[in-house]
Amino acid sequence: MVPRIDIAPLLGPPSAARDAVDAAVLEAASGTGFMAVRGLPPGPPLDAATRARLLAVLALPDHATRPLWRRKFAPGNPNIYRGWFPLQHGERTHKLGIDIGPDIARPGAVRAGDPLREATPLPPEEALPGWRAAATSWYLAMEGTGRALMRAIARGLGLPEGHFDPAFADGISTLRLILYPPRDTTSLGAIDGVAAEGDVRGRHLVGAPHVDSGFVTLLAQDGVEGLQARTRDGAWVDVPPEEGSLAVNFGGVLERWTGGLIRATEHRVVGDGRARMSIPFFLEPAAEAIIAPLPLPGFPSFEPFAYGDHLWSAMTRFVEFRGLEAARLPRGANAA
Repeated sequence: MVPRIDIAPLLGPPSAARDAVDAAVLEAASGTGFMAVRGLPPGPPLDAATRARLLAVLALPDHATRPLWRRKFAPGNPNIYRGWFPLQHGERTHKLGIDIGPDIARPGAVRAGDPLREATPLPPEEALPGWRAAATSWYLAMEGTGRALMRAIARGLGLPEGHFDPAFADGISTLRLILYPPRDTTSLGAIDGVAAEGDVRGRHLVGAPHVDSGFVTLLAQDGVEGLQARTRDGAWVDVPPEEGSLAVNFGGVLERWTGGLIRATEHRVVGDGRARMSIPFFLEPAAEAIIAPLPLPGFPSFEPFAYGDHLWSAMTRFVEFRGLEAARLPRGANAA
């Protein structure tokens, strides 16, 4: 069972209610690794109409998305990390979408010389009037929610609530818009292991099992079931879509940062023949941020590392980035 938590007290002053939410968040983070949260900070509503406005970009015709494609899929394009990823036939993961960086809200986030800092190619305003403003509003709202959870985790661990803040001062968080189209019989027959093993309803795989690489992920679902998390005993459990709530899971850098106390839970997406769309937001530190052992007794030591190196190593294992390992060489903790 995925715990459901009302996080409204996180937005207020210190109180017993806030302490209780801090404890509940840490329990979920170190237990199931997933939770559903309500009581979100002010920002864009999570209703179907708002989601549809944002997801409209996924319905653009091919000629409108081609200029947004990453260089891997369109060699003449300059963008490597941000932008559009088309459907990859013959893969276990069956999705398309667009990755949007912090420059949607802060143009100064772009830095030359690092693909993690590149500009996000976006559709022109006339193609989707008002879409850029909607994406900016969503990005900022999810960033605020993620930071509230980040401070709750710090307090729950016994750290000052602002302990993680410096690492996120120039963060490279990603807003992703995804479409999982239905798999046809040709696709289903071509891929080994596409059946969702252990799924009693006979659904098939559209998103391969993985863990996220960042700090925390906030996911708005579109009402179509399919997200599943793996429990500690290896079983897959549904993370149902619930109106007005976000599904939250914790990423690999947080697991490393806390010496494994907080769990980066493996999850996957299964399909039943319907199209599924979702809006994940990945809260991430700055590329140059140094991830070092926490100053807490009993927590394990490790060699500090630069977040950008961790992220690039993790992302190039996914089909959308496979083969791009050399596009960003490790910078090392000292270089950062």
